[in-house]
Amino acid sequence: MGSRGSACRRAVRRALPWALGLALLAAACGPGGERGAVHVVTVDRGIDAVTARYVDRALGHAEDRAARAVLLRIDTPGGESGAMRRIVGRIERAGTPVVAWVGPPGAAAASAGAFVAMAAHVAAMAPNTTIGAATPVTAAGEDIEGALGRKVTNDAVAFARGVADLRGRNADWAEDAVREARSATPDEAVALNVVDLVAATEDQLFGLVEGREVELIDGRAAVLRLAGAPRVENGFNGWERTLAIVSDPLVVSLLLLVGMAGLAAELFFAPGTFVAGVAGAIALLLAFLGLGTLVPAEAALALAALALALFVLELFVPTGGVLGAGAAVALAIAVVIGVGQGSTDLGAVRVLAIALGAAGAIGLLLAAFFGFFAVRYWAAGTPPEAGGGRL
Repeated sequence: MGSRGSACRRAVRRALPWALGLALLAAACGPGGERGAVHVVTVDRGIDAVTARYVDRALGHAEDRAARAVLLRIDTPGGESGAMRRIVGRIERAGTPVVAWVGPPGAAAASAGAFVAMAAHVAAMAPNTTIGAATPVTAAGEDIEGALGRKVTNDAVAFARGVADLRGRNADWAEDAVREARSATPDEAVALNVVDLVAATEDQLFGLVEGREVELIDGRAAVLRLAGAPRVENGFNGWERTLAIVSDPLVVSLLLLVGMAGLAAELFFAPGTFVAGVAGAIALLLAFLGLGTLVPAEAALALAALALALFVLELFVPTGGVLGAGAAVALAIAVVIGVGQGSTDLGAVRVLAIALGAAGAIGLLLAAFFGFFAVRYWAAGTPPEAGGGRL
């Protein structure tokens, strides 16, 4: 015992400098952002749950860093109504002024993107951009017929008018954008009081809004002082990029195909191999995450439960370690999702936490497995290779 204790102490002493060095490196590389800067948030993809999460995180970071304002750069074809409402609500209750700019030239704030732009304290468009065409359609782009169509449209109209009224914009045009798919060019949008101004570049926009006063949701007045202010680009972090990949329709389709094929192979074509079944179960849970059927926390919990089930089976079913390996993979993914979905900034500190958490979880799983293995087979002094297994 004394020699083992000395060896453990030596190992700890050797590992401690490395651990401290990694921690210091992570702290140095962690996300920061200059205080009093303009934070630039770019929505240049379809509006979905990942985009809503990104905007919420970026606005929260700007508020924490006492940003002068958030520049919301918009170029989107629209997207999910529910995600759009979450983004609009977050902009409306932001504690930092939000300046939306539909740009650069050639961009569009179409469909749901129109109301994201109109929700900002200041809304601007670059030349040769468009805004509007917000009629609700199905996921396949088809009209919604019958009573359901009227219900969805009327609800969208009420929401659109509320967004416009809050900022003193043209509520009638917002209603027409929903009912008649009406769109506007930059000059038309300014003339109709849909947006506030036209600016060809971000620098020009900052000059045009210099000194303008806006009112935040709590009644506080904020004066925009953006000309010459430093800028902080706040794009998708690693976790959000991962979620965007998993939620891509092609990736979701592949995961569903792999999941169903794996389970079918395990049940009907090659029962007892376990590889196809384990891969299929993990792929299906990731597909449900991408589809939004499971939110990240639920997906992490489901993967952890799958890992536990596979680990228990490994203890009683001889699979050559296949189920144990599957349990380790499922648990590692669950840890990554669990840590990542709770983050506000996925910098080096968070990446290090994810890596250490995943490694620790796998280590505990392996330790439990080998502990059980030792108690079951080696306690009598005869390893399984020598034929000491139980009949």
